[in-house]
Amino acid sequence: MIRVLLADDQSLVRAGFRALLDAQSDIEVVGEAADGEEAARAVRSQRPDVVLMDIRMPVLDGLAATRRITGDPDLGEVRVVMLTTFELDEYVFEAIRSGASGFLVKDTEPEELLRAVRAVVDGDALLSPGVTRRLIAEFAARSKEPAAAGVLAELTEREREVMALVGMGLSNDEIARRLVVSPLTAKTHVSRTMVKLGARDRAQLVVLAYESGLVRPGWLG
Repeated sequence: MIRVLLADDQSLVRAGFRALLDAQSDIEVVGEAADGEEAARAVRSQRPDVVLMDIRMPVLDGLAATRRITGDPDLGEVRVVMLTTFELDEYVFEAIRSGASGFLVKDTEPEELLRAVRAVVDGDALLSPGVTRRLIAEFAARSKEPAAAGVLAELTEREREVMALVGMGLSNDEIARRLVVSPLTAKTHVSRTMVKLGARDRAQLVVLAYESGLVRPGWLG
C-alpha cells in the first residue's frame, strides 16, 4: 500500500483528494493536515510515502514545511508533491530546490493525480503536463555561476550524458531514444546517477545538473 498524507487548508480539497485516493486498491490516506506545522508533525508520526502539500497554508507554509521534511534524515523516504493553483506559481522554483519531488495544479485530472502518487514512489519526479520545460527554463534563468564540477567526478561519461538529458527535461523513454538504448537501461543509468550524487529523486538531479554547470541556460530546444 502507498501511504499518503494530505496537507491543505481547504477541507473540501482534502475531502475530494481523500475520496479519490482511498478508492484505489493500492493507496491509503493515513492523515490530513490543515497547515504546514501540522503537516510536518503528521509526517513524523505517520511516516507516509507521499505528502500532497499545498504551497499556501497558514501558520507554516508548504515550502517551509517541505524544507523541514526533506531536511530530516529520518524522513529520507518521504516524497513531497506540491499542490498549487497556478502552473507557474512563484514558489514552485524554490519548492523543487527545497527537495519537493514535483508539483501538480489542483485542477489536474484524477488520473494524473493517481499517476503522480505512484510515480514519485517509484523515484520519478512529477510535474504537471507541459510544465517541465518551462520550469527548467526558469531554473536556467535564475541559475548562478556553476559550482565546481567536482561533484560529477564519480560519474561515468554515460552517466554524465544521461544526467544532462535529465536536466534538459527528457523522460526515460526520450533518453532511451536519444541514446538508442532500452527504457530500462536509461532508467538504470538515471537511478545509478542519483545514488552516486545522493539525489533524492529526478527533480533534485535537475537542480544538480544546473548547479554543476553540466547543463547551462540556452541549451533547451
